Amino acid sequence: MSNLACVPFKQVATAFALCTALFATGAMANQPQIYGLHEKVSLHELALELPAKLDTGAETASLSAKNIQVFKRDGGEWVRFQLGMKDAEEAQIIEKPLARMSYIKRRADDRKPGDKQLYSARPVIEMDICVGNELKSIEVNLTDRSAFEYPLLIGSSALKEFNAAVSPGVRYSAGQPSCTQTS
Repeated sequence: MSNLACVPFKQVATAFALCTALFATGAMANQPQIYGLHEKVSLHELALELPAKLDTGAETASLSAKNIQVFKRDGGEWVRFQLGMKDAEEAQIIEKPLARMSYIKRRADDRKPGDKQLYSARPVIEMDICVGNELKSIEVNLTDRSAFEYPLLIGSSALKEFNAAVSPGVRYSAGQPSCTQTS
């Protein structure tokens, strides 16, 4: 029933009553927000807007970073990095607590012959990401994505947080990011 769309009936009043009943029972209230394959997002705490690729085939979100260093502070592990964007000349240094390490399976074309390391370790941080008017704190792994067109890839875990579905034929459907607080 959750896929049921409100279609025109012979009488508009009947259609309105059916739609109202579906919303009241929650049958349509939990429908995902449809986003495009590419969206403009804001890294809220950095006041930075950038394009992102929404990828249901990736599990985690990945942010382009360079000069990544894990270090100790106040008994905990932290990460220091700079954004690794194509146009960034002197990117600011960002320091965030390390949430965990992620181990990503390497593609065959990402390994040299005889290279036995099948996984790469990537530091993961929590970051506030704004898409449209939705602001969520999500886990983001740090890796050099400077060879890719989109410096941020948003994977399926984060898409679930946003209650999002991706329409591959659509681009920038959420418009400019306009978030005020984390939901």
